[in-house]
Amino acid sequence: MRASDRAYGSLRADILEWRLPPGTLLAEVEQARRLGISRTPLREALSRLVAEGLAAAHTGRGVVVTGVSLAGVADLFEVRLPLECAAARLAAARRDPAAFDALAERFEAAGALISSGGSDQHAYYALVAELDAAIDEAAANPYLVQAQRQLRTHLVRARRLARDNPDRLLASAGEHRQIAQAVARGNPELAAAAVTIHLSNSLHHLQASVPGPLDA
Repeated sequence: MRASDRAYGSLRADILEWRLPPGTLLAEVEQARRLGISRTPLREALSRLVAEGLAAAHTGRGVVVTGVSLAGVADLFEVRLPLECAAARLAAARRDPAAFDALAERFEAAGALISSGGSDQHAYYALVAELDAAIDEAAANPYLVQAQRQLRTHLVRARRLARDNPDRLLASAGEHRQIAQAVARGNPELAAAAVTIHLSNSLHHLQASVPGPLDA
């Protein structure tokens, strides 16, 4: 793996997991030393993060991690809703029923992952990512997949604002199970309705969980 790719992957993960929170200065000398690379591949990695919207250049400061705000999250959901509904409709029309039945069963059993906390909650988020990937694959529309990729990156950061609330995660598991079941049954409108309910509940929970903007 190229040094720039390795640096990009490491910095991106640190930003998404809030180990590098909004407002953090990504100083070239410091980050190059930390990652064990020269400044040239680091600059390439920083350019990719800026293009992705995870970092931004600030005059006199260099590159900093971008902020997250409730207003920005609401804007993301405005764009996300029609895209996710379109993907769910296409997936329901083109799906492999057995694959989505299996995912629905796993979400039904997901309570144990959520209740135990820690690394098991990461396993739950991995299951959510599996459902997203299965819907993308079944929808079989590369333009739709590309349009959603960057949105999902920013929503991973936004999810941390809710502080991994167990009650909300349990409710979310049920909503994801309903999405998987609707797709498995081949019902496009039911699948889109299940997505709409899930995204509406998720946004409401985020807005209720955070007292104010986090544009650090």
